[in-house]
Amino acid sequence: MNIELMTLEARVGRFAALADPMRLRIVDLLTIGDVSPSELQSQLDISSSLLAHHIGVLERSGFLIRSRSDADRRRTYLRLTENALEDLVPAPRLAARRVVFVCTGNSARSQLAAAMWQAASTVPATSAGTHPAARIEPGAIATARRHDLALAASKPRNLQDVVDVDDLIITVCDTAHEEVGGLAQLHWSIPDPVRDGTDAAFDAAFDDIADRVAALAPHIESTSTKEQR
Repeated sequence: MNIELMTLEARVGRFAALADPMRLRIVDLLTIGDVSPSELQSQLDISSSLLAHHIGVLERSGFLIRSRSDADRRRTYLRLTENALEDLVPAPRLAARRVVFVCTGNSARSQLAAAMWQAASTVPATSAGTHPAARIEPGAIATARRHDLALAASKPRNLQDVVDVDDLIITVCDTAHEEVGGLAQLHWSIPDPVRDGTDAAFDAAFDDIADRVAALAPHIESTSTKEQR
């Protein structure tokens, strides 16, 4: 499993551009609409030369662009670039042969996570447990049914019998994570719905997992795809 992050130097430069209170205020104003430099100067009550300096820093850092007014061609408007703020938080790029979701019993959270992943990504997924239960929890099956999720009718399996080289291992319960130690590359701290046993607890776990799968899946590619490049 390989991880590639935006270079630290590039991110430092982006954060430095926002470190000035006036530049951060400019970005705040541009998140809700386009603004001309003269309008900004009026709102910020600063000199034109100082405003030009701040705008130049934000332009060079890739936060904003200018466009010419269709009405008065001498007038310009400033707007944020597309996805201007998204790369401030490091976006991982991972390559894995397969994703393996792990919880203790492999009876609920890991099973649901694997099923959701299969629906969201072309990278294969499976699940396993550190101490497999005898069966999948009925609550997990009922939750999958309520959310129209296809949950494979598989018996819980032991992690040692499942894991292989180049697997991306994601623990979805704290007990399993603390048990496997460094074997897990990622961890999602999701409360055990089996302990409560209610529909609400299972639905809460389902929603938590669904949000995490949706956030991570776009950043994972198959090792075979990467090798073909």
